[in-house]
Parts: sequence; C-alpha cells; structure tokens
Amino acid sequence: MISSALIGLREGLEAALVVSILVAYLVKTERRESLRWVWAGVAAAVLLSVAVGALVTFTSAQLGFEAQETFGGVMSLIAVAFVTGMIFWMRSTARKISGELRGKLSDAVAIGPVAIIVVAFLSVGREGLETAVFFYATAQSAGENSGPLIGFLIGITVAVALGWAIYRGALKVNLTKFFTVTGVLLIFVAAGVLGYGLHDLQEAGVLPGLRDLAFDLSGPVPEDSWYGALLKGLFNYSAQTTWLQAVAWIAYVAITLTVFLWPKRSSAPSATPVPVQGEAP
Repeated sequence: MISSALIGLREGLEAALVVSILVAYLVKTERRESLRWVWAGVAAAVLLSVAVGALVTFTSAQLGFEAQETFGGVMSLIAVAFVTGMIFWMRSTARKISGELRGKLSDAVAIGPVAIIVVAFLSVGREGLETAVFFYATAQSAGENSGPLIGFLIGITVAVALGWAIYRGALKVNLTKFFTVTGVLLIFVAAGVLGYGLHDLQEAGVLPGLRDLAFDLSGPVPEDSWYGALLKGLFNYSAQTTWLQAVAWIAYVAITLTVFLWPKRSSAPSATPVPVQGEAP
C-alpha cells in the first residue's frame, strides 16, 4: 500500500501541476473560454489511462499460468523502464516545466481548440499511462488484496489537494527537492518491481535460476509478519529471493541511485519554489 500511495502521490502531483499551470496561464491571459478544451484533453487522458489499466488487467486474467507469469514479468520490466525514465525526466525539467507548458499552450491557443485538447491530453496522458502500467505491476507483486488500490487512491487524493493548494497560492513547494526525494524512494520501489518481474519470468521458465536462492528469510522475516508486510509494501520484499533477483536489485539501485544523485553541472542559479498562481509573466 505504501509504494502504491507513493506512486499515486508522485504521478498525481505531476499531473495536477501540469493542469494547474495550463489553467493558470489561460486565466492570467484572459482566455477563459479555452479552459473547456483543456479540461476535455485532461478528461480524455484520464479515460485512456483507466482503459489501458483495465485492458492490461483483463488481458492478464485470460491467460494460462505460464503465459500470465510471462505477461506479468514483461509488464513489470516495462513499468520499471517507465518509472526510471520519468524520474530522470522530471529531475531535468522540474525547473523549466512551467515555461515549456505555457509556450506550448500559447501556440495551441493560436491554432485552435483541437490543438489545445492535444496539448492537455499529451501533457497529462504520459503520467496517466505510466501510472496505469506501474500500478498494475505493484498490485501484482502485492498479491490479491485491496491495499494497493487504497494506497493509490490516498496518494492521488493528497496529490490533488496539494495541486489545488499550490494553484491557489496557499502552498509553495520546492519542486526540485520534492521530486528528488520522491525519486529516491521510487528507485527502491522500482528495484522491488524489477525483482518481482524477473521472478515471474523465472516461474514461467523464460529465465533460469528459479531454485537458486541467494537467501531464504521465511523463518526470521516471514512475509505475513507485520515487519515483512512493511518491507513488502515499501520494497516488494520477497522472503525467498533468487540470485538473479538479488543481483538485479543491487545493480539497479547502485547504478540508478548514483546517476540520479550525481551533481549536475549548471551555470543557472538554483531553483526557487515554483508557485503556479501569480507567476511572473
């Protein structure tokens, strides 16, 4: 549930900020008549994300055991690729996302309603598709329970509330710091999803080494204990971990975390909190 809540918070806040920037720009430039086209694009993006999530879930349910494990493993690897790319993309664009979105929307307004819908759809749809795939992967690894859905809904709710508060000017957030902290946490979540996906592929016979265990902590740290459940919720902990899973987890965290936290060369001054309402034109 914790990892799902983090996904919902991170992706939900990204989408909420995007919508807030688009709406604030139209309001400030006295183009309120174009707001309906922004909301139409947002609605289309949300519907597409829900449809993709439902399609992935339905497709998985119709498969046999080995095919289902293969499908789940591949989807987990895709989810890891998505979230890794998202983490680094937001790290590099957090400082300039507002200006880029306003520029795209300004061009779209000059073209017409369809262009506005497309800008809103693409801006929000990317986060939505990533969320659908990554949520499916984490829900699969958690097993048959409502925890991931509850956590995801909590994260989305908090994200919407934060986005609204930022838009209204009641809250100022240093987006660079926020996305850095959540990025680090998501790296560990993604590592767990990676390990689970590889285990699925091992169970399907696609990858070898299913019986070659790096460790078996079923005794001291069982998955059904409160601390085992906490570790599973945070990092997709598996009491019986194969060597392939263990090596992949360590390698992914070591490489991704090092690159992510490596200081960037920049001649520009450090970013200040990004308010959406009342930005300088």
